[in-house]
Amino acid sequence: MSNAMIPSRMLFRFAAPVRRLTKRKKHWNNRSGTPLEAEHRLPELSPLDGRAAFAEVRCGWSDEGLAFQLRVRGKGQSPWCRAEQPEVSDGLHVWIDTRDVHNVHRASRFCHRFVFLPGGEGKDHATPMATWLPIHRAKRDPRRVDPRELKVRAARSADGYELHAFIPAESLTGYDPAEHPRLGFQYAVLDRELGHQTFAAGRPLPYQEDPSLWATLELVE
Repeated sequence: MSNAMIPSRMLFRFAAPVRRLTKRKKHWNNRSGTPLEAEHRLPELSPLDGRAAFAEVRCGWSDEGLAFQLRVRGKGQSPWCRAEQPEVSDGLHVWIDTRDVHNVHRASRFCHRFVFLPGGEGKDHATPMATWLPIHRAKRDPRRVDPRELKVRAARSADGYELHAFIPAESLTGYDPAEHPRLGFQYAVLDRELGHQTFAAGRPLPYQEDPSLWATLELVE
């Protein structure tokens, strides 16, 4: 592998603060999702590798779970989403290690992969969907998650879409913000039209299965 093919982000260990969600009776609303403020916006690191960011990702936490918000702009086509092919569909793909371990190359039972799509189900594949996927080569899987536990909603716009997602604490093996406030984390926003945007180092590295390539989220107040 030549130096030009090694993402610059591989040379650094990134950690980003994630703010607690504002206190409310419910952190999810089927109509509005979980609106996140500007303070929840994750830094866009892809420009470090000379790639323009086309998506904005926000994240917030509470004892009840993790909330995400994705905004994609600049599209001229509808997102490509298929319920039977979630791993390659357009949308937000998230990897989480509730123990933030970076010295292993195979996922443990604390490592999770979730997919949130702005479409994929229903008539014309237009209904948003969420699912859990096993991680390739994992030493041990976490508790398998029923997709009905996960929350997702999406709204299309003239040039893109906005997606809201919520992962409840019970869907995250080992989630304990008080005892383990640091999470191993990677996201990938896939888009057949606009490209591939990741948080930590992306392709050609095998980030989909190697937790040592993920960044860190610090759960702060």
